[in-house]
Amino acid sequence: MDSQRAAKLEFAVQMTCESCADKVRAALEGKPGVKSVSIDVSKEEVLVESALTSAEVQALIESTGRRAVLKGIGGSEQDLGAAVAMLAGVGSIQGVVRFLQLSEDRCLIDGTIDGLEPGPHGLHVHTLGDLTLDCLSCGEHYNPFNRQHGGPGDSERHVGDLGNVHAGPDGRASFRLEDNQLKVWDVIGRSLVVDAGEDDLGRSSHPLSKQTGNSGERLACGIIARSAGLFQNPKQICACDGVTLWEERDRPIAGKGRSKANADGTPAAHL
Repeated sequence: MDSQRAAKLEFAVQMTCESCADKVRAALEGKPGVKSVSIDVSKEEVLVESALTSAEVQALIESTGRRAVLKGIGGSEQDLGAAVAMLAGVGSIQGVVRFLQLSEDRCLIDGTIDGLEPGPHGLHVHTLGDLTLDCLSCGEHYNPFNRQHGGPGDSERHVGDLGNVHAGPDGRASFRLEDNQLKVWDVIGRSLVVDAGEDDLGRSSHPLSKQTGNSGERLACGIIARSAGLFQNPKQICACDGVTLWEERDRPIAGKGRSKANADGTPAAHL
């Protein structure tokens, strides 16, 4: 894998004056991983080109005391498609994971998952977008070429094998992965699943190693839905329940108290 590429992140940010914009700009410019910053106060819009996770950029913006909502994500050169999965599952586990096709052979996976046990957890795209039996009905790993299970850097792997994400002591896994096999247009309508344990990447002697990575039970999952690219989401009011963008910001990212998607499959309000 080569060095990670920058993506463009479009945020709605509560700003009323140029001094607000100056504070947001100061919080972003010059930070490692931030390539450029563009701010339009009249539209309450901040466009950041960055190799940081969306959660990291949002935290920088909100360090100024202003709330921020990610409205769109896009590549630096062309728009090849974006998708999002809103995860919910066992206990308080909830998360949002975004997919952006940076180029024909490079997909960005940017996510934050809360409520996990500290440590590594397997992350996989599964074949079916079926949650009728929660994560049990998601099918097996997405594996269109009928290969053995492996790690994300392996040539012999399931296309859906994304390796492990690591939760910190607070139970949050915030990650930014790039993958050369996954394509956004192939995974929309499928599901994303996070597992209880570490994926062994097909390298152990366990009987399930070459099938699933022996990463344990499925903890949380969500259907991968088409999402807004840059400047494709003009919403200030959520069509599903009538709340404002900023009321939506204060809701949990998934699970109880959160509507997973609008009728068109676009996740509510900000994506």
